[in-house]
Amino acid sequence: MTELAARLAAIEPFRVMALLARARELEAAGRSIVHMEIGEPDFESPAAVVAAGIDALQRGRTHYTPAAGLPALRESIASYYAHRYGVDVPPSRILITPGASGALLLAMAALINPGAKVMHTDPGYPCNRNFVRLFDAEPVSVRLDAADGFRLDVQRLREAWQPGIRVLILASPSNPTGAVLDAGTLREIAAFAHKRGATVIMDEIYHGLVYGEPAPTMLACTDEALVINSFSKYFGMTGWRLGWLVAPQAMIPGLDRLAQNIFLAAPTMAQYAACAVFKADTLAQLEERREVLRQRRDFLVPALRDIGFGIDADPQGAFYAYADCSHFSDDSQALCERLLEDVGVAITPGLDFGAHQASRFVRFAWTTGMAQLEEGVRRLREALS
Repeated sequence: MTELAARLAAIEPFRVMALLARARELEAAGRSIVHMEIGEPDFESPAAVVAAGIDALQRGRTHYTPAAGLPALRESIASYYAHRYGVDVPPSRILITPGASGALLLAMAALINPGAKVMHTDPGYPCNRNFVRLFDAEPVSVRLDAADGFRLDVQRLREAWQPGIRVLILASPSNPTGAVLDAGTLREIAAFAHKRGATVIMDEIYHGLVYGEPAPTMLACTDEALVINSFSKYFGMTGWRLGWLVAPQAMIPGLDRLAQNIFLAAPTMAQYAACAVFKADTLAQLEERREVLRQRRDFLVPALRDIGFGIDADPQGAFYAYADCSHFSDDSQALCERLLEDVGVAITPGLDFGAHQASRFVRFAWTTGMAQLEEGVRRLREALS
């Protein structure tokens, strides 16, 4: 037998993907399934984006772009930062990547040596700790609690910090909690990390999907952080597989070399299509979709509380509620499996997002239509009453 690399044993699976596969099996057998497990809204890509992608294909724009991405798209992103955030980000600091995952891989490859320690939040996006292991480094978690709205602060960082930490991976808004960090907290975290010789990688892929005050960007707080964003969530381009990375100017040549070797370039048609998302009418459409998502949140969160799930604070961003299910079970995985099999409601167990109290939390995504959410709530109420 072929001997596999030892690191594979440390890479954990996405439990939600197994649940999704089972949900698809049940649907194929004729069962009705309410999907609240996957972080992909039911909206189609904006019509202007689709048209721009088709136009690129018809014009034969199917060849490689520079590894750093189309100059026009990098310039559009720079302009977007200026208009939306009032932040000056030169296009030369922006690299276009195959999804935010490509940006995260580039950032980690550039910063992490084998044996280094990398801090991440628990709960948090599962790829963060798995990518750390991929680079033969050691993930170190900082625990977040529902009572604090799952928001990180410097005090928690200070308590969890260890010698040897070189990178701090954060997200705002967060998956799975929807927590948003304010500008003051971002500045304090940036200063804390800098003082200890650590670099911040900031995941901002849910920017735009915020239901109160807009989320501030880490780029307004420091020029030393690496910031990741994506066209998947707010911009509605999940299947186009396109993201971007903003890095300090001094890192760009090395990151460009990495991009050339790891993926050569992001998908060309997707890059041309993405140029259309920054048009005024497309941005207006995206804001209308954000309002739809807010309405879904405002229905689902109170309904879940009424059923008996614990949600201490309304999620301020993304499209997730990270809910305490301990009133019903002390095994979130088993509860998710039972709800799928018994009543056809698909949700995600907390075990996908870390170890801290993971067996007592589940994640709900309001990424399906209101009628489906109402039906899901009805089924949950019937099953758990």
